[in-house]
Amino acid sequence: MERNRLFWGSRRGMLELDLILLPFLENVYPGLEQADKERYWKLLESEDQEMFAWFLHRQDPEDAELKRIVDIVRANTGINAR
Repeated sequence: MERNRLFWGSRRGMLELDLILLPFLENVYPGLEQADKERYWKLLESEDQEMFAWFLHRQDPEDAELKRIVDIVRANTGINAR
């Protein structure tokens, strides 16, 4: 997926998500394995409210592929478990 599309896909309707996803895209995404990059693309198809709940550990995605990328984002953005 081209960088510009990733940037705009990572910009969400919630500032809180922008503060998580944009630094992740800049600092972590380039070093991911291709399979995890593809999981990130799938993550961007999720609803903002779902992602917000996942990142704040209110719930986990049911889809194992999404759970993996959510865990990677959590681990690399300083979002600690509650």
